[in-house]
Amino acid sequence: MTAGASFRPKGIYPILYAFFDERGALDRRAWRAEIEAVIAAGAPGIAVLGLITEVAALEPSERRTLVEWAIEDVAGRVPILATVAGRDLGETCALARDAEAAGATALIVQPPVGARPSEGELCEFFADVMAAVKSPAGIQNAPEFLGVGLSPPAVRALADRRSNFTLMKGEGPVAVVKRYVDALSPRVAVLNGRGGLELPDNLRAGCVGLVPAPDCADWQMAIQAAFLAGDEARMDALYRDILPYVVFAMQSLDVAILYGKRMFAARAGIDNPCACRIVRDAPDPFLIAAMRRWSARFGPYANQLGAAA
Repeated sequence: MTAGASFRPKGIYPILYAFFDERGALDRRAWRAEIEAVIAAGAPGIAVLGLITEVAALEPSERRTLVEWAIEDVAGRVPILATVAGRDLGETCALARDAEAAGATALIVQPPVGARPSEGELCEFFADVMAAVKSPAGIQNAPEFLGVGLSPPAVRALADRRSNFTLMKGEGPVAVVKRYVDALSPRVAVLNGRGGLELPDNLRAGCVGLVPAPDCADWQMAIQAAFLAGDEARMDALYRDILPYVVFAMQSLDVAILYGKRMFAARAGIDNPCACRIVRDAPDPFLIAAMRRWSARFGPYANQLGAAA
């Protein structure tokens, strides 16, 4: 799906897991099934190549492959946000141009992998990447996970410099993310992550949506729908139902990948062993039992929330 530089996402954009086959290669069949599951659930768009996709363990060629697969399998039905993460400016710009040429709707740029630039250096890096493409672009501002980030004034200054800077993906408590909403809205759409922690308050604070793992994104879509309909009682009730699982999954990135991928695959009927590249440990039976206990209410994916009605 193409979009002009004014594109601003809104809603729950699940960020997809990478599935691997028995040889350790990317599993195209499972990837396609994941896309079909989240679109059938009503996702207004999808995101690819985030931390939950195990992007740090993917070769540049594999990152390009997943973007190409996503664009082919989505076939223009919803927008696609492609995360771009390179080791330096040259590699990041090349990956950004590749994603743009493949047809990604918008780009989310991460800081250079493994680097710790100053705030000024990071601003220049983001500005240079955005200048290298024509597509709508944004940043992943996640210092808790990536080690570096920008303050609200710095992000606002970046928006003043680049007209195609239209979105920011945060990864922080609502008390932090609201400062970015206040500094950027309505020029830049702010979405949060963190698996959906504090989702109702993020919406009340002005976030336009969320970029969570797909695990319970169907429920999170229902939460946002209730908010937009003015039914905050239903929104809060649905959030109470998913909160124990979200807290479980957000213990660490390893937990989110190792157990969240399995839970989502089971809900969506995806037949895959759920191997991981980042997490080498075998699943702990204790944590498998916790995952099942806290997600028991969810039911099959795209179930129209029959269990929550």
